[in-house]
Amino acid sequence: MKSRIAVLVISAFVLVLGGLWLRVTVAGSDELPPLHTRMEIPTSQGMRECVIHVPVSCEGSRPAALVIMLHGFGGTALNAARETGWSEKADREGFIIVYPEATRPDRSRAANFRRNPQAWNDGSGRFHAATEGVDDVAFIGALIDRIGESCRIDAGRIFVTGFSNGASMAFRLGAELSQRITAIAPVSGTCWTGQLESAKAVPLCYITGTADSLNPLEGGYPQLAFGGKDQGGAEKPAVQTFIDRWGSVLGCAAQPVLDETVDGVRRRQYGSDRGPCDVVFVTVEDLGHQWPGGERQVAEFLVGRHNRKLKATDEIWSFFRAQRKP
Repeated sequence: MKSRIAVLVISAFVLVLGGLWLRVTVAGSDELPPLHTRMEIPTSQGMRECVIHVPVSCEGSRPAALVIMLHGFGGTALNAARETGWSEKADREGFIIVYPEATRPDRSRAANFRRNPQAWNDGSGRFHAATEGVDDVAFIGALIDRIGESCRIDAGRIFVTGFSNGASMAFRLGAELSQRITAIAPVSGTCWTGQLESAKAVPLCYITGTADSLNPLEGGYPQLAFGGKDQGGAEKPAVQTFIDRWGSVLGCAAQPVLDETVDGVRRRQYGSDRGPCDVVFVTVEDLGHQWPGGERQVAEFLVGRHNRKLKATDEIWSFFRAQRKP
């Protein structure tokens, strides 16, 4: 009886925290920050949307790099913008940033984390996006085309990053849209893509936390930070497994050319005959399922601890700006 009461209390607590999180992430979700525009993207499966920020420095005749930031499961474009700080980084560095919206089960209703969550068809077979056959790869291709019509973008510097389910989608894009994507930087997500041969020209920077129970380093089923039952879905592979797979396709040696830990941040760089940084694998000590160094969006009780040992947005841009397609 006591154990049943404890379960009920914990469940109620989770629902309360979940409600608090929803109020944080959904409130003001339609209020665009200055110099941000909501853009519609026509696709063969209907109209899709994104939020784009073009800094004043990118309005001239010189082509600019394009960074595509994919939100996580249940998230939104503006939620991703607030969490990551990519727009502020774009202003300082002079590149275009776009936040695409995934689809939701009922497109006639607003996105809602619990009742109408947005999700990417990341290759895992999970969520409505997989069962409905949503072609998110084609969507991102159409998005690049649409932005190219209205902005001068550098076709040799098109980058994709994402968090959680968005990170998994970044892996899929790196494999299936490799002719257009220069490099990818998934954060706290899994590579579900089976065929990686076409990803051979796409460098990878991967970041995750050592205390992320929803994206466990050693693999397995995801759990909330407080424990309890597995969250379902497919069993996740160990992170090192898909880092090695991606590195193998790029021709990297099995052992890193650099392995150093500074202030709780471990960086491993894997090289090939093209250079030492085709694959960078970064882990952040004691970090849960959070965007490193970003604005905390979810209670630590649910997703694990937040810290500022690393600013993922700065780390990723440092990696991206060194990459260019021939």
